Amino acid sequence: MLAYYVSVNQGPGIEQKSLPQLTRLLDQGRVKALVFIRDTSTGQTFLEGRYTRPAGPTENAEIVVPFRTVVDLEFNRDLKQFLASKGFPEIDVKVIHNFWGQAFLSVLPFLLFILALYFLFRQQIRMAGRGAFSFGKSRARLLSGGKTKVTFKDVAGVEEAKEEVQELVEFLKDPKKFQKLGGRIPKGVLMVGPPGTGKTLLAKAIAGEADVPFFSISGSDFVEMFVGVGASRVRDMFEQARRHAPCIVFIDEIDAVGRARGTGLGGGHDEREQTLNALLVEMDGIESQEGVIVIAATNRKDVLDPALLRPGRFDREVRVNLPDIRGREQILRVHAQKIKLSKNADLSALARGTPGFSGAELANLINEAALIAAKKGKDNVDQPDLEEARDKVRWGKERRSLAMSEEERKTTAYHEAGHAVLNVLLENTDPIHKVTIIPRGPALGVTMMLPASDKYNARKKEVLDDLCVAMGGRVAEEVFLGDISSGASGDIRQATWYARKMVCEWGMSEKLGMVHYADDSSMVFLGRELGTSRGYSEATARAIDHEVQHFIQAAYEKAKRIILEHKDKVEALAQALLEYETLNADQVTEIVKTGKMTNPPSKNSSPVSNGGEASSTKSPARQEETTKDGGLLPGLEGAPA
Repeated sequence: MLAYYVSVNQGPGIEQKSLPQLTRLLDQGRVKALVFIRDTSTGQTFLEGRYTRPAGPTENAEIVVPFRTVVDLEFNRDLKQFLASKGFPEIDVKVIHNFWGQAFLSVLPFLLFILALYFLFRQQIRMAGRGAFSFGKSRARLLSGGKTKVTFKDVAGVEEAKEEVQELVEFLKDPKKFQKLGGRIPKGVLMVGPPGTGKTLLAKAIAGEADVPFFSISGSDFVEMFVGVGASRVRDMFEQARRHAPCIVFIDEIDAVGRARGTGLGGGHDEREQTLNALLVEMDGIESQEGVIVIAATNRKDVLDPALLRPGRFDREVRVNLPDIRGREQILRVHAQKIKLSKNADLSALARGTPGFSGAELANLINEAALIAAKKGKDNVDQPDLEEARDKVRWGKERRSLAMSEEERKTTAYHEAGHAVLNVLLENTDPIHKVTIIPRGPALGVTMMLPASDKYNARKKEVLDDLCVAMGGRVAEEVFLGDISSGASGDIRQATWYARKMVCEWGMSEKLGMVHYADDSSMVFLGRELGTSRGYSEATARAIDHEVQHFIQAAYEKAKRIILEHKDKVEALAQALLEYETLNADQVTEIVKTGKMTNPPSKNSSPVSNGGEASSTKSPARQEETTKDGGLLPGLEGAPA
């Protein structure tokens, strides 16, 4: 606007002269030309002309300069007479019409104001997520095969689950192959399994392999702070899916929106419940249509609503379990392709030493091994780096900077020696892997054990020996130090958990028999148990507590008897730990069998320093807890004090 005013009122190279200045120029006879100009758009009248200016020091002749003088309309007649007396009797009059320019100039401020409001409002919409007027719109992201590079070749260790979803992709690519026998495409597939087993990775592989539209959304994306948004988003998502049918809709972590109804919490108008109702209707209601396949993933099937799980909504359930030894090796080889691996690296041995690891943990192990090798300045990742990464992922990183007194080191050494000696002497325990009094993770000392193979059942004699090994640390402290410490708190917690499983769930108590006494305490947050009572009497509860105490006390007495019989071996192992800090399986076994060590390890360059609460952990294979529909039986995961 400023530039426009300047161009209109002044023009290029035109000097502004007042009436007194113009009068002096006329008196001096320097004015050469004059003309009246009337601008109808602005209502201004002014004189334009040229006058001469004397030459300067660097100029050869006088200069002719254009000028402009604004005059008042009321003085036009007098001004004409005045100009006639100065030698300008006749002056031409020009009329300028600049209507469009003036109209634009008058509207321009309003246009700028509206434009500023538009950009401001647009920015606020972007900052508010998807906008104030699109809360009910689905947040599902549409993917195609070209947008994701993950294929079924990148999925390993879950062959059965991969075959099931591959069949789904084949159905979409060639439906006539299945329909000629009267088969129909499944409406829904529910992928169930522990965290990190590859459920979302399978969905990414489906998106990479399928030639149909693929919508991806998280269960939490349906729920918003505003009432009714979740149900609206469900309807909008399925409306989009029907427009792109046949297509696949993937809902990750569906337990966020599919929890069981009727718990008495939140009322019938609970926002999550309304969202679930909309999801049920869209998947298999009156207006539901074929061509939209819903794939959902969860690790909490037990909290899902039964109406969501029935055939017609989720026709197929795909179990994505923890990989076995072959699956772990396949997963390790997939992730090892991304790093520089040494030729002496044995991934098969590493797979045998990682029972209970999920695919995500194996990927993390490979990455940790690469980081360890990089810190050491190596050109590639070798077997010791993989073993160190395995120990770090399973038991935690060594904490050599932790300060601890010599007395606490001694307590930790005898504690771990008690665990290790019992582990070697008892027949039904997992093979020992390593014993250390170097703090690792949250523990100050660790007796590491690795099973020889994957286990899917827990036998009673194995459980009883595990209880005995768990008591070994406390017994060794009592026998050799004459005092006990809090270092056995983790062992006591593990033993109590194991003994209660034996009594309440596994039917291993002769007194209480094969009756299930376990409470579904993990479901309290659903509200299912708030209005129900315990399924057994107070007398039975006291009997359960008595049996749990009986199992633990029997294990304690057995551990004490064995340690008293082999005091020299516990003493020798404890002294070796105080001297060398870490012993491997062969060294521990040799000390327990012969009382001496012929091949001692090299001493650590940095001294061990410990502090805080004395703690030790017994860490056999980590395995998932048994569920009602089967699966892996629980092992005893190392738990710090």
